[in-house]
Amino acid sequence: MTNETNTERSWVVQAGQQTMRLDAFVRRCLPHLSLRQAQSAIGEGAFRINRRRGKKGDRLQAGDAVEFHGAPQWLATAPLPGVDLDVVVRYEDESVLVLDKPAEIATHGFSGRETKTLANFLAARYPALHGVGTSRWEPGLVNRLDEGTSGLVLAARDRAAFDDLRLQFRQGLVKKKYRALVWGTTPKQGALDLPLTHDPGDRRKMRIASAPRGRAAKAKTWPALTRFRLLGHAAEFSLLEVEIETGVTHQIRVHLQAAGYPIVGDPLYGGEPNRLGLTRQFLHAFFLAFRHPKDGREIGVVSPLPEDLRRVTESLRFQL
Repeated sequence: MTNETNTERSWVVQAGQQTMRLDAFVRRCLPHLSLRQAQSAIGEGAFRINRRRGKKGDRLQAGDAVEFHGAPQWLATAPLPGVDLDVVVRYEDESVLVLDKPAEIATHGFSGRETKTLANFLAARYPALHGVGTSRWEPGLVNRLDEGTSGLVLAARDRAAFDDLRLQFRQGLVKKKYRALVWGTTPKQGALDLPLTHDPGDRRKMRIASAPRGRAAKAKTWPALTRFRLLGHAAEFSLLEVEIETGVTHQIRVHLQAAGYPIVGDPLYGGEPNRLGLTRQFLHAFFLAFRHPKDGREIGVVSPLPEDLRRVTESLRFQL
């Protein structure tokens, strides 16, 4: 049984739900929240059991009253419109959008609590994208960039375009090129064909997958191929053009670190974030090419280096 108002909700625990943990009960009542999000909401004191503050591990009894008294964003089932976000649209037609994501925002969030993401921008500017794609939190988004990475992100404006573009990504038909400033003197070109897996010691990171052994044999791995071309050297740095033929989380960052050339400014993979005045990694997705999902023509979009990265290349006297 449930009762709802604008920012408050309440449920009565039924006989078949007794002894259920509070976090599992919240997930059942608000299925748009992940278990981690449900536990975060509970940790903020958003849920009460019989008028007392609940804890995630509390066991419920039949007849208990569970009440929500928290931030209304927890109840949102899709990204909320971010009307004050400044995002440049580099290409737009009736089927496709190519957006230039600033480094300071994420591509999307995982609950209504996140309001400063590319998905929030899309919710405000293109509300018809709601429901396009495979996740309620990623309206129309076909690819992603890490929060500290700037550059081009592709979005579809209808389901047919989304399915077509996702297939192009899976088949390796989408071309993605980046600019990266790294530590060290790299060769003129190189290819890094190294599978990746989640780092069991740090949930934020990926790592190179070694030969599976014991429990590691069960860990999921993803093939990953990164190619780079040297644009120039300056001091102890190399400026690279990087192209990826796969799209694994943190792929470029992990591969270049493994090769001994960590990206300058990378806080996770050894790039000294404060060097050269950077507050994020020097990685920019500057080129994106794909076949138009309706007529098959080739679309190529370019994004110039953002101001913070351009200042660094000018200070090091790279000629681009």
